[in-house]
Amino acid sequence: MAETYNIFLDESCHLEHDGIPVMTLGVTWCPTEKTKDISRRIRDIKEQFGLSTTFETKWTKVSPAKYDFYRDLIDYFLDDDDLHFRAVVIPDKKILDHKKYGQTHDDWYYKMCFTLLEPIIDPTQHYNIYMDIKDTRSESKRANLEKILRKASLDGSGNIVRRVQQIRSHESEVMQLADLLIGAVTYANRGQSTSDAKIKLVQRIRTRTNHSLVRSTWLREPKLNIFVWRPEK
Repeated sequence: MAETYNIFLDESCHLEHDGIPVMTLGVTWCPTEKTKDISRRIRDIKEQFGLSTTFETKWTKVSPAKYDFYRDLIDYFLDDDDLHFRAVVIPDKKILDHKKYGQTHDDWYYKMCFTLLEPIIDPTQHYNIYMDIKDTRSESKRANLEKILRKASLDGSGNIVRRVQQIRSHESEVMQLADLLIGAVTYANRGQSTSDAKIKLVQRIRTRTNHSLVRSTWLREPKLNIFVWRPEK
């Protein structure tokens, strides 16, 4: 029997000329029927640490004072069998040669989105994809991604990818979880050491998953799946 899944897509350092070499696209996903329960559990964890249920979880907010909260949130993600994460990491987008391949940075961006989502989407199931609103171009990105996914899967009727929708991150605890995990993966791949709390969170993920975060996992790794993408030489 077909099941419906919610996929929450976010990104870090995706702009072509932002001066940051590492770029990460990532998604968290779960069964649609479990989304409310997961969101409720995350709000419970916030309350346990004296935070408002409307507190927006973000990698940029990780600090020594909130380390225990973020540690427990990471542990919850790793312990809940209904929650999954996949990231595509581009270690150095400065070396990309779009002209060589007759493409723009936007063209390449959608290829990376497809690379991110293709191993997740099962044509026998149904999917709602939610994208974090970033800027005034978010609607065109949403429409283009929907078109590409439906064309690639011969899903013109929208039976597989039923919805591609923009939302704001503060509206979704599961989207916020994507931001946190993308932040950790990006931090590890940038080799940063600017924050003891962030270093400890990265190390906790590494210890609990036995993944370095800087190398690709098995393609079908179900919990924390990472693909480090490099251009053809």
